[in-house]
This record gives sequence, C-alpha cells and structure tokens, in this order.
Amino acid sequence: MGIPGVSRSAFDHLVIVAGGKGARLAHLFPGLPKALVPIGGKPVLAHQLELAAKSGIHTVTILVGYLSQRIAEFVGDGSAFGIDARILVESKPLGNAGALIQNLDTLPDHFFVLYGDVMTAADLPRMGCFHLDRKADFTCLVHPNDHPLDSDLLEVDDDGRVTAIHAYPHPRDRDFANLVNAALYVVRRDALRPWSGHIKNLDFTKDVLSGLLAVGARVFAYRSSEYARDMGTPKRLERVEADWRAGMINIAHSGVRPAVFLDRDGTLNIDKGHLRRPEDLELFPRVGEALAALRHAGFYLVVLTNQSVVARGEASEHDVAAVHRRLEWELGKAGAYLDGIYVCPHHPDGGFPGERANLKIKCECRKPSIGLLERARRDLSIDMSKSWVIGDQTRDVEMARRAGLRSILLQTGVAGRDGHFECAADHVAPDLMQAVEHVLERQQAHNR
Repeated sequence: MGIPGVSRSAFDHLVIVAGGKGARLAHLFPGLPKALVPIGGKPVLAHQLELAAKSGIHTVTILVGYLSQRIAEFVGDGSAFGIDARILVESKPLGNAGALIQNLDTLPDHFFVLYGDVMTAADLPRMGCFHLDRKADFTCLVHPNDHPLDSDLLEVDDDGRVTAIHAYPHPRDRDFANLVNAALYVVRRDALRPWSGHIKNLDFTKDVLSGLLAVGARVFAYRSSEYARDMGTPKRLERVEADWRAGMINIAHSGVRPAVFLDRDGTLNIDKGHLRRPEDLELFPRVGEALAALRHAGFYLVVLTNQSVVARGEASEHDVAAVHRRLEWELGKAGAYLDGIYVCPHHPDGGFPGERANLKIKCECRKPSIGLLERARRDLSIDMSKSWVIGDQTRDVEMARRAGLRSILLQTGVAGRDGHFECAADHVAPDLMQAVEHVLERQQAHNR
C-alpha cells in the first residue's frame, strides 16, 4: 500500500510479541499458545498476519517462547499469508520487550510492534505516517475501553505527546482519563539503544515507555477509534468473538459509523446545577448499561456539553477536565466508555463576578449551535445520516434540528422545561435506557 511522499521501508516490518503462556485461557484451549486461539474460526495470529499483508508490510518477526513449535509450524515461512516470516525463540522469558531488544540489530530503522493477544483492524500505514510526521521515537495506539481499571493508561498533552503513564493496578482514590495503551506501537529502533545488552525481563510500559519519558524522548499517542482489543481473558475473548460475528473487526468498520450525541448534566448524570467538582458527579442508574448497548450496536458515543462555568470564572478548564476524568472512570467501572467529550467553555453574556472576558463571546460551539457536533464529525468520521442526539433540554433538540439529526428528549434533568427553543423532539423518553431502546428498535427496523 503506497503512501505519497513516505518511504515504504518505514512501513515494511512488523514485530509480533507472542511469547506468553496465556495461562488465563489455558483451561479453554489446553496445549494451544495464546496466539493460536481462534477468533471467527481462525487463529488471532492469522488475522494479524493478514492485516500486515493488506497494509503493505512484507516482513514479520514473531517472538515466541511457550509452545513455540506450534506457532512455527502454523506460520511456516509466511508465504501462505503473503509475507516473509521469521520466528525467533527466546531461550528464557524476557518480558514483552526483552526479546525484541535482544534482537534490535536485526530490525529496520522504524517498525511496528503488536502483542500476540491483540485483535486489531487498525490502519497501520496511517499510524506510521502519524509517527513519522511527528519525528516520534515511540508511538502508541490509544483509545478508551470498557475495562480501564485493569489497563495501562496514558496522559497526553494538547499536541498528543505522552506526559505520564499509569500502569495497573490503579489506586482506588484517584480518577484517570480513560485513555488506554492498546499494545500496538510504532518504534524508532535507535530510541531503544539504551536497553541494548540488558539480557533481562523488560516490559514495554513499565520499563521502556517509562524510561523514554524520563529522558524526554518524543513519545506520542495515536488516538484512534480503529478496532484494537486484547482477547487474553475468557471474558475479553467472548467479547472479541461477538465483535467478529457483528462484523466490527475490519478496516471498513473502523471508518465511518453513526453516533449518538449525548448531553451530560441531566442526561448521563444528575443535574446538580453548575457542576464544579468531580465528587459531585452522580450517574443516573443503568447509564453504563445503556451506553454499552449502543456501543455493541456499532454507534460512536460522544458527549457535547456547554460548560459556561469556565467563562463565568466559577471553574477552570482543569476543574472541568477533573469532572470528566471522574465521568470516564465511573463509566469504565460500569463497562462503558465514550469516544469523545467536546466542551464549549463560552458564555455570551457578561456581568458575572470573576468572569473571563476572553470567553464571553458569541461562539459557534455553544449548543444549540452545531460547532461541537461538527468537530466530532470530522474527528471520528461519523455517518450523520444514521446518528441521533439525546438530551434533556430544548437546546439539544434544536441542535439536532439544525444538524438534520433525529432527537430524543429525556424526562430526566430539565426535561425540556428550559423553554429556550420552540421545537419538538422526534421522540420523548422517560430516561436514557428507554431512549436507547428506541434507538435500537429503529435501527433494527431499518435493517430488516
């Protein structure tokens, strides 16, 4: 797959780290290495090799340990998958990074790394371009997921540069943004030189990524909604298998999809006035279940929220971000996650003590204007023709009308009594769960 202006050699090698024992799946697949556990009747390793070939990658190194002969027999020389394969057997367990670094001199200047228990439909050339455009030393594919409590989480700045890593287990008294390291990387080989010659157990997150950050290396997060999910536990394997049956694990599905645009206060959480502190956030019952149902049906989930507390000087951007970390963390506990949270900090009217004059403007992002919605559409490649807006205020309904989307007004929160706009929703629902049921019924009727 050619990319204008970019050297093919930068995308021509993939390292698959497949040395783990897969102990958590051993009772389901005795005598089978984790990389050969089937998804859709075919080993996850086969899916990975086929993705490499489709992405224009010609050479693959597979690092193996446990039951290495089974993997070697399955892969052969790689010709069956359209690639040249090399199997390297570690003499002793060296962690998910140790064997790679031991063989660093056999690798090209830039290469991809993928864990052997990750099912993905990522656009590898696009990720490679992201890496090269930023002159990165190390790039991680990141996304939210439905189990952040037992995932490695990253913090990033506004430019997408990684500023901190939080390996699990996570402390119970802290909230984290749901930004998960998906175990798919692009690596500049020489950035790993400091670990050369260290014949010991090394972990990409705890040792390599942390070490790179400590010396100021250029580590970036490639945030993407493209499919990338590990299947290393029975529960996660079941979910990945369900996603395969639903047709969600392919590059085409990782592209344009419909969204449900959600208001925040009064829709996801109890409206307690102008929310300023994360400890005041309280989700409505069954919110996680409702969002998970939409996710399973193939919708992006995007929050669009007016937060004039910033313009009025009653809270800072940091305060709003802290509330959203709590929101993401609480949803993660409930097995749900959002694809994006878009905030308007402006307010058109003056006269508030401590207000911030630079934010007291008439903007294009404050609902019912569609600026936030348009940003989300561009960022996520959303199919607007099948998308919905759900909220508890008439400004949500009016925004949907202006954007040509279907709307559902909830009888929670303000329940449409704000009276700002004279508009009728396409549907009225008592709560989010029943709104979701209506969306899913309409989707099923359309698909018949």
